Amino acid sequence: MTLALSLSRIALAVLSAVALGFAGHDAATSATGLADFFSHFTILSAMAACLVLFASGATGLRDTRGGRGVPDMVRGAVVLYMAVSGFVYGLVDTEFHDTLMPSWADHVLHQALPLVMIADWLVDPPRRRLRYPSAASWLLLPLLYVGYSLVRGAVTDWYAYPFLDPDRGIGGYGRVTVACLLLAVLFVALGALVVKAGNTAGARRRPREFRGGAHRRTGPR
Repeated sequence: MTLALSLSRIALAVLSAVALGFAGHDAATSATGLADFFSHFTILSAMAACLVLFASGATGLRDTRGGRGVPDMVRGAVVLYMAVSGFVYGLVDTEFHDTLMPSWADHVLHQALPLVMIADWLVDPPRRRLRYPSAASWLLLPLLYVGYSLVRGAVTDWYAYPFLDPDRGIGGYGRVTVACLLLAVLFVALGALVVKAGNTAGARRRPREFRGGAHRRTGPR
Protein backbone atom coordinates (compact mmCIF):
# COMPACT_ATOMS: atom_id res chain seq x y z
CA MET A 1 0.00 0.00 0.00
CA THR A 2 2.74 2.46 0.96
CA LEU A 3 4.86 1.62 -2.10
CA ALA A 4 1.89 1.86 -4.47
CA LEU A 5 0.79 5.16 -2.94
CA SER A 6 4.30 6.60 -3.15
CA LEU A 7 4.75 5.60 -6.80
CA SER A 8 1.29 6.93 -7.66
CA ARG A 9 2.09 10.26 -6.04
CA ILE A 10 5.33 10.61 -7.95
CA ALA A 11 3.68 9.64 -11.25
CA LEU A 12 0.87 12.15 -10.73
CA ALA A 13 3.36 14.83 -9.74
CA VAL A 14 5.31 14.23 -12.95
CA LEU A 15 2.12 14.34 -15.05
CA SER A 16 1.07 17.61 -13.44
CA ALA A 17 4.56 19.06 -13.85
CA VAL A 18 4.51 18.16 -17.56
CA ALA A 19 1.11 19.84 -17.92
CA LEU A 20 2.48 22.93 -16.19
CA GLY A 21 5.52 22.88 -18.46
CA PHE A 22 3.43 22.75 -21.64
CA ALA A 23 1.10 25.43 -20.31
CA GLY A 24 4.03 27.64 -19.36
CA HIS A 25 5.63 27.18 -22.78
CA ASP A 26 2.39 28.18 -24.49
CA ALA A 27 2.12 31.22 -22.25
CA ALA A 28 5.74 32.25 -22.86
CA THR A 29 5.34 32.05 -26.63
CA SER A 30 1.96 33.82 -26.78
CA ALA A 31 0.44 37.13 -25.79
CA THR A 32 -0.21 35.78 -22.30
CA GLY A 33 3.38 35.95 -21.10
CA LEU A 34 4.92 34.22 -18.09
CA ALA A 35 4.16 37.09 -15.68
CA ASP A 36 0.42 36.75 -16.34
CA PHE A 37 0.68 32.96 -16.38
CA PHE A 38 2.20 32.81 -12.90
CA SER A 39 -0.38 35.31 -11.64
CA HIS A 40 -3.14 32.69 -11.78
CA PHE A 41 -4.10 31.18 -8.44
CA THR A 42 -4.63 27.77 -10.03
CA ILE A 43 -1.13 27.75 -11.49
CA LEU A 44 0.44 28.61 -8.14
CA SER A 45 -1.73 26.00 -6.40
CA ALA A 46 -0.87 23.37 -9.00
CA MET A 47 2.84 24.03 -8.51
CA ALA A 48 2.40 23.56 -4.77
CA ALA A 49 0.41 20.37 -5.37
CA CYS A 50 3.20 18.97 -7.56
CA LEU A 51 5.76 19.64 -4.84
CA VAL A 52 3.55 18.09 -2.14
CA LEU A 53 2.83 14.98 -4.20
CA PHE A 54 6.47 14.48 -5.17
CA ALA A 55 7.79 15.12 -1.65
CA SER A 56 5.20 12.78 -0.12
CA GLY A 57 5.98 10.07 -2.68
CA ALA A 58 9.74 10.41 -2.27
CA THR A 59 9.43 10.25 1.52
CA GLY A 60 7.32 7.12 1.24
CA LEU A 61 9.94 5.42 -0.92
CA ARG A 62 12.73 6.31 1.51
CA ASP A 63 10.83 5.30 4.61
CA THR A 64 8.73 2.18 4.03
CA ARG A 65 7.47 2.44 7.61
CA GLY A 66 5.54 5.56 6.68
CA GLY A 67 7.54 8.60 7.67
CA ARG A 68 5.97 11.92 8.51
CA GLY A 69 6.70 13.42 5.10
CA VAL A 70 4.95 16.71 4.27
CA PRO A 71 3.28 18.29 7.34
CA ASP A 72 -0.46 17.70 7.40
CA MET A 73 -1.18 21.42 7.73
CA VAL A 74 0.71 22.07 4.50
CA ARG A 75 -1.06 19.22 2.73
CA GLY A 76 -4.43 20.44 3.94
CA ALA A 77 -3.76 23.96 2.68
CA VAL A 78 -2.87 22.69 -0.80
CA VAL A 79 -5.93 20.43 -0.84
CA LEU A 80 -8.09 23.46 -0.05
CA TYR A 81 -6.47 25.63 -2.72
CA MET A 82 -6.88 22.98 -5.39
CA ALA A 83 -10.46 22.26 -4.33
CA VAL A 84 -11.36 25.94 -4.63
CA SER A 85 -9.57 26.13 -7.99
CA GLY A 86 -11.59 23.19 -9.29
CA PHE A 87 -14.85 24.63 -7.97
CA VAL A 88 -14.25 28.08 -9.45
CA TYR A 89 -13.22 26.48 -12.74
CA GLY A 90 -16.71 25.05 -13.02
CA LEU A 91 -18.21 28.53 -12.58
CA VAL A 92 -15.98 30.47 -14.97
CA ASP A 93 -16.49 30.23 -18.72
CA THR A 94 -14.22 27.46 -20.03
CA GLU A 95 -13.52 29.62 -23.04
CA PHE A 96 -11.53 31.87 -20.73
CA HIS A 97 -9.30 28.95 -19.73
CA ASP A 98 -8.87 27.62 -23.25
CA THR A 99 -6.93 30.76 -24.18
CA LEU A 100 -4.39 30.13 -21.42
CA MET A 101 -3.10 26.61 -22.08
CA PRO A 102 -3.57 23.45 -24.19
CA SER A 103 -6.90 21.72 -23.64
CA TRP A 104 -5.39 18.54 -22.15
CA ALA A 105 -3.22 20.51 -19.71
CA ASP A 106 -6.27 22.59 -18.79
CA HIS A 107 -8.18 19.44 -17.83
CA VAL A 108 -5.24 17.99 -15.89
CA LEU A 109 -4.65 21.12 -13.81
CA HIS A 110 -8.21 22.35 -13.34
CA GLN A 111 -10.13 19.08 -13.06
CA ALA A 112 -7.93 16.04 -12.48
CA LEU A 113 -5.43 17.54 -10.03
CA PRO A 114 -8.07 18.88 -7.58
CA LEU A 115 -9.66 15.42 -7.48
CA VAL A 116 -6.25 13.80 -7.03
CA MET A 117 -5.42 16.02 -4.05
CA ILE A 118 -8.78 15.35 -2.40
CA ALA A 119 -8.41 11.59 -2.93
CA ASP A 120 -4.85 11.68 -1.58
CA TRP A 121 -6.10 13.49 1.54
CA LEU A 122 -8.70 10.78 2.18
CA VAL A 123 -6.46 7.81 1.33
CA ASP A 124 -3.64 9.10 3.54
CA PRO A 125 -5.41 11.31 6.11
CA PRO A 126 -3.71 13.45 8.77
CA ARG A 127 -1.97 11.58 11.56
CA ARG A 128 -3.24 13.98 14.22
CA ARG A 129 -6.57 15.69 14.55
CA LEU A 130 -6.54 19.12 12.90
CA ARG A 131 -7.98 22.10 14.77
CA TYR A 132 -10.24 24.57 12.99
CA PRO A 133 -8.52 27.67 14.48
CA SER A 134 -5.16 26.40 13.20
CA ALA A 135 -6.63 25.74 9.75
CA ALA A 136 -7.73 29.39 9.60
CA SER A 137 -4.11 30.16 8.67
CA TRP A 138 -4.86 28.57 5.29
CA LEU A 139 -6.80 31.74 4.41
CA LEU A 140 -3.74 33.99 4.61
CA LEU A 141 -2.26 33.13 1.21
CA PRO A 142 -5.57 33.55 -0.69
CA LEU A 143 -6.02 36.92 1.01
CA LEU A 144 -2.53 38.00 -0.06
CA TYR A 145 -3.22 36.71 -3.57
CA VAL A 146 -6.38 38.79 -3.93
CA GLY A 147 -4.51 41.89 -2.75
CA TYR A 148 -1.68 41.20 -5.19
CA SER A 149 -4.11 40.60 -8.08
CA LEU A 150 -6.05 43.81 -7.49
CA VAL A 151 -2.91 45.95 -7.17
CA ARG A 152 -1.22 44.36 -10.17
CA GLY A 153 -4.41 44.57 -12.19
CA ALA A 154 -4.78 48.28 -11.48
CA VAL A 155 -1.19 48.83 -12.67
CA THR A 156 -1.17 46.55 -15.74
CA ASP A 157 -4.89 46.64 -16.61
CA TRP A 158 -4.91 42.81 -16.64
CA TYR A 159 -6.70 40.53 -14.20
CA ALA A 160 -6.29 36.78 -13.85
CA TYR A 161 -10.02 36.20 -13.38
CA PRO A 162 -13.05 38.10 -14.71
CA PHE A 163 -14.65 38.49 -11.28
CA LEU A 164 -11.61 40.46 -10.08
CA ASP A 165 -11.78 42.95 -12.96
CA PRO A 166 -13.75 46.09 -11.96
CA ASP A 167 -14.07 47.15 -15.62
CA ARG A 168 -15.65 43.89 -16.69
CA GLY A 169 -19.42 44.19 -16.60
CA ILE A 170 -21.29 46.51 -14.28
CA GLY A 171 -20.80 47.34 -10.63
CA GLY A 172 -17.09 48.18 -10.65
CA TYR A 173 -15.30 47.58 -7.37
CA GLY A 174 -18.63 46.99 -5.64
CA ARG A 175 -19.12 43.86 -7.73
CA VAL A 176 -15.51 42.83 -7.11
CA THR A 177 -16.04 43.26 -3.35
CA VAL A 178 -19.12 41.04 -3.44
CA ALA A 179 -17.21 38.45 -5.49
CA CYS A 180 -14.33 38.48 -2.97
CA LEU A 181 -16.74 38.06 -0.06
CA LEU A 182 -18.39 35.10 -1.78
CA LEU A 183 -14.96 33.68 -2.48
CA ALA A 184 -14.06 34.06 1.20
CA VAL A 185 -17.20 32.14 2.17
CA LEU A 186 -16.21 29.42 -0.29
CA PHE A 187 -12.72 29.16 1.19
CA VAL A 188 -14.07 28.96 4.75
CA ALA A 189 -16.73 26.37 3.86
CA LEU A 190 -14.40 24.14 1.85
CA GLY A 191 -11.65 24.59 4.43
CA ALA A 192 -13.99 23.34 7.14
CA LEU A 193 -14.89 20.36 4.94
CA VAL A 194 -11.20 19.57 4.37
CA VAL A 195 -10.59 19.57 8.13
CA LYS A 196 -13.71 17.51 8.85
CA ALA A 197 -12.99 14.97 6.13
CA GLY A 198 -9.36 14.62 7.19
CA ASN A 199 -10.23 14.15 10.86
CA THR A 200 -12.99 11.64 10.08
CA ALA A 201 -10.79 9.61 7.71
CA GLY A 202 -7.88 9.76 10.15
CA ALA A 203 -9.99 8.47 13.03
CA ARG A 204 -11.23 5.57 10.91
CA ARG A 205 -7.90 4.58 9.36
CA ARG A 206 -5.67 5.10 12.41
CA PRO A 207 -7.91 4.60 15.46
CA ARG A 208 -4.95 3.70 17.71
CA GLU A 209 -2.59 6.39 16.43
CA PHE A 210 -5.00 9.25 15.92
CA ARG A 211 -4.86 11.92 18.59
CA GLY A 212 -7.37 14.54 19.59
CA GLY A 213 -4.85 17.33 19.25
CA ALA A 214 -1.21 18.16 19.06
CA HIS A 215 -1.12 19.22 22.72
CA ARG A 216 -2.91 16.26 24.23
CA ARG A 217 -0.82 14.33 26.78
CA THR A 218 -0.04 10.78 25.70
CA GLY A 219 2.18 9.67 28.60
CA PRO A 220 1.20 8.40 32.04
CA ARG A 221 -0.54 10.88 34.30
